[in-house]
Amino acid sequence: MPLILSLDTISEHNRDLVGNKAFALSRMDVHGMHVPDAICVSTQAYHRFTEVTGLRAHILMELKRKRFEDMRWEELWDTALRIRNHFLHAEIPREISAEMADHLQASFSEKPVCVRSSAPEEDAAGRSFAGLHESFVNITGVDSILKHIKLVWASLWSDAALLYRQELHLDAEQSSMAVIVQEMISGECSGVIFGSNPSNPSEAVIESVYGLNQGLVDGTVEPDRWILDRSTGTIRSRFSPERKKILAPSESGALLTALPSKLKDMPPLDDKRVKEVFHLAKKAEGLFGMPQDVEWTIREETLYVLQSRAITTLLNGQDDDTRPWYLSLRRSYENLKELSQRVEQKLIPSMLENAETMAEQDLSVLSDTALHDEIRGRAETARKWINTYRTDFIPLAHGIRLFGQMYNDIMNPSAPYEFMDLLANTEMKSLDRNRMLRHMAEQAASNPQFAADLKKGIIHDKEFRAMLDDYLKKFGDIYSDITHNTADKQSIIQTVLGMASQPLAEQKNRAHDSDQLEQGFFSHFTPDKRKFAEELLTLARTSYRLRDDDNIYLGKIKGQLFRAIEEMRARNRKDVQNNSGQDVPAEALEILEEQKGLKKTEDQSGLSVASGVQARQIVGQPSGPGISRGKARVIHDASDLHSLKAGEILVCDAIDPSMTFVVPLSAGIVERRGGMLIHGAIIAREYGLPCVTGVPDATQLIHTGDTVTVDGYLGLVIIDKG
Repeated sequence: MPLILSLDTISEHNRDLVGNKAFALSRMDVHGMHVPDAICVSTQAYHRFTEVTGLRAHILMELKRKRFEDMRWEELWDTALRIRNHFLHAEIPREISAEMADHLQASFSEKPVCVRSSAPEEDAAGRSFAGLHESFVNITGVDSILKHIKLVWASLWSDAALLYRQELHLDAEQSSMAVIVQEMISGECSGVIFGSNPSNPSEAVIESVYGLNQGLVDGTVEPDRWILDRSTGTIRSRFSPERKKILAPSESGALLTALPSKLKDMPPLDDKRVKEVFHLAKKAEGLFGMPQDVEWTIREETLYVLQSRAITTLLNGQDDDTRPWYLSLRRSYENLKELSQRVEQKLIPSMLENAETMAEQDLSVLSDTALHDEIRGRAETARKWINTYRTDFIPLAHGIRLFGQMYNDIMNPSAPYEFMDLLANTEMKSLDRNRMLRHMAEQAASNPQFAADLKKGIIHDKEFRAMLDDYLKKFGDIYSDITHNTADKQSIIQTVLGMASQPLAEQKNRAHDSDQLEQGFFSHFTPDKRKFAEELLTLARTSYRLRDDDNIYLGKIKGQLFRAIEEMRARNRKDVQNNSGQDVPAEALEILEEQKGLKKTEDQSGLSVASGVQARQIVGQPSGPGISRGKARVIHDASDLHSLKAGEILVCDAIDPSMTFVVPLSAGIVERRGGMLIHGAIIAREYGLPCVTGVPDATQLIHTGDTVTVDGYLGLVIIDKG
């Protein structure tokens, strides 16, 4: 079987070797359309590469860690990142690379090229995969092309592509990837045309930008838009944006720059070009028998077709389809910069203002009816912020991933999460709270008489009282499923006394290591490109900090809702004799119950907990490097938190912000929720604790007192019940 096929050698019988995208290009080339010179690296090259290097076994191991449908978005990110790192480290065997290099040299020499995906599943009927696999532009030289072919292969296992395959019930293990290497056409303008508007079948739609199409595809450049009559091509309407930017070829691929002033008031296409693009789409539709989504560019009066696919609808229209939200998490750098400013400068201050306003209200003076209305209002406020958390706060976490991918591509580290050490030692609210608790605990530990009085609830020391009041003001109103609310002064004192009597883990100071990694990373950039690298690192650190802090902020909103509910419950308990109380609004209780709904009672690995089979080794996600062994302390409710002893393994459904204070006591962490970016994993890394997340039924399979080994390198939890 050939590893390389030219467009003129592709036919229906070898379509599975090249994928639908390459097959479409070959048909358009045969039928006289202007298609840039291209060759296709067949799926056989991918299969030989993954088999010879052992990558296929690594991929299968990652996919078998947990039932795919039970993975959270954080776990999908992590799985894709680890697989990608395997590809970065695997060398293409000489017998494969030599054959590929000969064809690449003969076809392109030093010409710049685009390297694009063409998976057999891609662009099939009902399966778009649009934007889910990697494409690279302006790549020059055989070695660089081979490197980017490998990155396109790796993108077969991107988190978004994995999710899409799962939703379409495709067998991910049977997936493969062909790659198109296509001469780079640096057009004066580029765009796409939808031969049929998905929202109005009587229309066709053209979108166009100056420069490279990638700016339109990734959303960094807003396009001009024309709505056409699908039958005649007559222009029905047009939209002209404020034209500011252009994506142009650069030494590093493509660079977003200011649009020349002479082009700002001129659309990329005139009416003649609009008709030409429309006729291109109609010709493609006639060739393939259905409306097409065609990508094109214009250079020196010639209209080139870059790719064509049948128009498919990514969304299936079902209300419970989570793919649109998941795919919205993938943001461009420019979008993330704007989002970061919006979150820090507008959303967080507004959220804290809402929480403070509710905290200042004296609920005791409200009538029962007014209190009932107040709870409904607070529930509405909480729901608004929960939705904002999903639409704005969670997508900001993609800044971590953008930086991590750039770092891994440049530095090629052996550990896929080395870049996280550059984000450590970031100031976070939960760590600030732990420092306050530690300070109070140290004062109690240094004075036995003071500790004895404290145990009785006696506080003579003004400094300690001030620290306690300050702590309660900053962190005493955070709601969680485990502790409900931390505003009880006595529970804080109990925690301080517990911390005072046991050794605590110190937050790891990795400033020196971080500085070395940072210097090594920046050394790979020329002065003119270093600014972007610095800005991306700053964005990643902001994303990392807010990934933890946002839980604190949201917990304050929920805490004020909980406070109002508790006021009504207290009144109802007093009025139980005359039955004069009011019911708590159902929508308010629903908000506080949602966290509990995250818990699972079935073993997600497929092993029934009730079957009597006792697991000895459980596979999860490696989320904090290191290995530790100790007695397990399983957390089911708040009372379990205060029972944790120094050196025990903390096992829980999920560590939420109100639980962070116990982390320094533990020797390792095991969680059911999974991912490097969940609260527990972030805090574990700050304290240098081994952490495994995404462990199915962790709190059922592990029992308090079991001896547990936590391997945060491999993501394994070994249970010794003997």
